[in-house]
Amino acid sequence: MDELDKLNISYKLCPVVSSFCGAASALNLEYTLPGVSQSVIITRMAGRTPVPERESIASFAAHHATMVIFLSTGMLLKGGYEADTPAAIVYKATWPDEKRVVCTVATLAEAAERENIKKTALIIVGDVTAQAGYERSRLYAPEFTTEFRQGTDGFVYE
Repeated sequence: MDELDKLNISYKLCPVVSSFCGAASALNLEYTLPGVSQSVIITRMAGRTPVPERESIASFAAHHATMVIFLSTGMLLKGGYEADTPAAIVYKATWPDEKRVVCTVATLAEAAERENIKKTALIIVGDVTAQAGYERSRLYAPEFTTEFRQGTDGFVYE
């Protein structure tokens, strides 16, 4: 877009669904679950293109938030998360030849190798991939009033 702008060439943007959303759909999971994780970090590991040290996987992992890692399938995940932290690899999310592998941080490299996944995949790390031990969102509770539905809590939405 920067080059097109410099050359004064017009273009249109087409909205698409990011592969990180497609991956959540492929795994039938929600990135935020009450009592499990309410934050999602979308990043990539340093490779030929560096990443600022303050944005290293280890520094982000300290938060224990859900992490979606692009362009890093061939690299080992180092630091921050415990070995038994739930993880998943989604290869070609939303494509006909999509692959989904649920594993742990300790078995990420083994799972990628076993499934011959080298690129065009993303890694999801965090307790949301286990899809266990969470409460349903209060947003859907019968007593919860929203802009579109009167609940039994007596709240008046203005």
